[in-house]
Amino acid sequence: MSLKWTDSLEIAIQLEEAHPDVDPQYVRFTDLLDWILALEEFDDDPEHCGERILEAIQMAWIDEHD
Repeated sequence: MSLKWTDSLEIAIQLEEAHPDVDPQYVRFTDLLDWILALEEFDDDPEHCGERILEAIQMAWIDEHD
């Protein structure tokens, strides 16, 4: 399975598994982007990412974290 930018919930789940001690509410977008790109299953063009996508992923991660 390869993750794309549109898979915000699955990305959030994997981020929660990879960084369980991190409160996603306080993650900077630069760090969030780096962590997403570092996910083993992530396979999409970094140039297709924007602030709205990162916000959606961060919100999904916050929901998963709670």
